[in-house]
Amino acid sequence: MALGATRADILNQLLVEALVLSLAGSVIGVALGSIGSLVFFRLSQVTTAVSLVSVVASVGFAALTGVFFGYYPARRAAALNPAEALSHA
Repeated sequence: MALGATRADILNQLLVEALVLSLAGSVIGVALGSIGSLVFFRLSQVTTAVSLVSVVASVGFAALTGVFFGYYPARRAAALNPAEALSHA
């Protein structure tokens, strides 16, 4: 706000950041889970499968969780007085 951003701009920026972090974490989790499944198969010869439905569900859940838990802090940050926000930095 000190540089001319509106409350909506701040809220949007923080929500996008929460979504990007959630999606990045879910991509890393899917990659590690797939690699873990492959390693487990190679070591134990037990058949494993990573279904597309589980991948889509986990990425969607991570995105919803990130947006849900990013909204409240974003709303509080957007409502702060710029001078007060800078004094706590």
